[in-house]
Amino acid sequence: MVDSYELIERIKSRIAELPVGYISRKTIKGKTQYYRQWRENGKIKSKYVREDEISLLKEQIEERKQLQKRLDELQKQFPSRKDELMKYRTNIITGEGMSAIARNTHHMRKRDCFDKLQKYLYDEADHTRVCAVYGLRRTGKTTMLFQSIDAMSDSDRAMAAYAKIRRSDVMDDLIHDLKALRDEGYKYIFVDEVTLMKDFIDSAALLSDIYVPMGMKIVLSGTDSLGFWLASDNELYDRVRMIHTTFIPFREYERLLGIESIDEYIRYGGMLSQGELAFDDEDANAEDSSFRDDESTRRYIDTAISKNIQHSLACFDYGHYFGPLKELYEAGELTSAINRIIEDMNHRFLVDVLTKDFVSNDLGLTSHNLKNERDPDKRTDILDAVDKSAITKKLMELLDIRNKKDQTVAITSVQTARIKEYLKGLDLIVECPVRDGESGLESEERVIFTQPGMRYCQAQALVYSLMQDITFGQLSDVEKAFVTDRILEDVRGRMLEDIILLECMKALGNNYDVFKYRFASGEFDMVIYDKKERECAAFEIKHSGKCVPEQSRHLRNKRLISLTTPRFGTLAGQYVLYLGDDVDTEDGISYRNAEEFLKKLPDVELKSGLEEKADKSALRAFHELRTLAKKNGISGMTLDDINEEIRLARKSSTNGQ
Repeated sequence: MVDSYELIERIKSRIAELPVGYISRKTIKGKTQYYRQWRENGKIKSKYVREDEISLLKEQIEERKQLQKRLDELQKQFPSRKDELMKYRTNIITGEGMSAIARNTHHMRKRDCFDKLQKYLYDEADHTRVCAVYGLRRTGKTTMLFQSIDAMSDSDRAMAAYAKIRRSDVMDDLIHDLKALRDEGYKYIFVDEVTLMKDFIDSAALLSDIYVPMGMKIVLSGTDSLGFWLASDNELYDRVRMIHTTFIPFREYERLLGIESIDEYIRYGGMLSQGELAFDDEDANAEDSSFRDDESTRRYIDTAISKNIQHSLACFDYGHYFGPLKELYEAGELTSAINRIIEDMNHRFLVDVLTKDFVSNDLGLTSHNLKNERDPDKRTDILDAVDKSAITKKLMELLDIRNKKDQTVAITSVQTARIKEYLKGLDLIVECPVRDGESGLESEERVIFTQPGMRYCQAQALVYSLMQDITFGQLSDVEKAFVTDRILEDVRGRMLEDIILLECMKALGNNYDVFKYRFASGEFDMVIYDKKERECAAFEIKHSGKCVPEQSRHLRNKRLISLTTPRFGTLAGQYVLYLGDDVDTEDGISYRNAEEFLKKLPDVELKSGLEEKADKSALRAFHELRTLAKKNGISGMTLDDINEEIRLARKSSTNGQ
């Protein structure tokens, strides 16, 4: 039997799901149109209602009125147990209890974006915005909140409060608690799992419009990160400082987890799998907390991505933002559709690897490498015996069959485009431009996953499933091992390209163009174009520890260079990024270690902040150092080096005055 207090909470939760207001009718140019109108923050708001939505909307509004009436009756009979026993309606922690939890994070390394949160907390000039720590699960959001509390002085921590939102909470509860906390002198409020509140997105502006101007610093975090993306475009437009956590670059992953191998990053990168750096998430500490196998990866896609999208859409504007996805949602097929689109992108990725790498790679070079392996156990002439063309054709056929077999409902191009838009909003995918070397125009978009471990695990599972085919079962164990290893090696090679392209795009900012440059015959794996200096650098990217002349043949191709320099200025450098030691060859090709290159990529966002504060002497030194770093392959100096030089330049300028 449900007691009265539980019934009250259930009614509150249902009321939060239902639309508020009334329906008005207007005649415009002889045509009757309907609008839902309601009062918010003292203002009348209005939203157009389609004729086919009127009946359902009337029922929902009437249901809300009846429930509100029933709620008023119950609350008169049963004064709130929360009001009697607690001064807060949500789960608020302050004082020593909060400090004790925060101390558990003291030994953990901090995300690179931690400084952005610190800047928000202590920027006294910002009285208009809340802060949203936004990203997919297991990327360190909750940990960062507690690290901020742990880093506070005793006096600031005494003014801090942490709220852990529950599914039964509604925005009215949080507003009640913020008012109480404000009256008690609390300034720093950390609200975790805020997206669990079904009315958060539609009511989020109350936080920035009322309590932030009163001097409170409000930090929000939540599992359904798409909700923040939607709110930032609507209720919180221009009133939120977003801190993204989904993308974890190699240099940061290596620093946080001590993993120095790019192959380890390819296998597991994308989330902080060592407990997620989160001490209170049971899922994060489970066996399948990282991309260990296809099952754990599918579970992550289901819980962290598909449910994220669905819950956020269901809670925003009473589900109106489903748009073309509404049919899939109502049929219970939206999760399947999202999973299929992600898997389809991986299918296309693998097809691309097979057609562009597995078939077209220089057989002589590959055969030479295999025959001359230093490790006798890996040395083989198997490439001479395997019919690569026939094997690749069979793999392509199997991929197409698998793709068709998985289709249970038709997904339109409009639905696919909308789902991809939301995946971009989650920072899960980024589109990298591929330019045509003959015309110089953008020829296609290359989809890059910001969580490499998810892509690799799915590709690996697909490859192994293909190997179960009867045709391949007739090959010898040695031949099957060769085919499997070779495909996965090519997958790692292509993923290394994607990782370097993505991280250069993220780190170098708007002053640079980063793209793949594809010609009728041959390609540059990456071109970095400095738009201000009118200079460019061309790169080949190889998942190999060997320095072989054939690797740089495109970089030495005079025709390809002649098609590049008129469009993108002086060719300032030709680089091969690979897994071996740094080498400069006699023909002007610079071999650079890819892992070191990634670790030394400059962080342009931080540099821009320094640039704003630097005086003219320091600014001049900064530009000189940036140019030097760029001419050394965009990797010649670390951020610490640059910071130190700026400090010295600033000191020198001050002494001169």
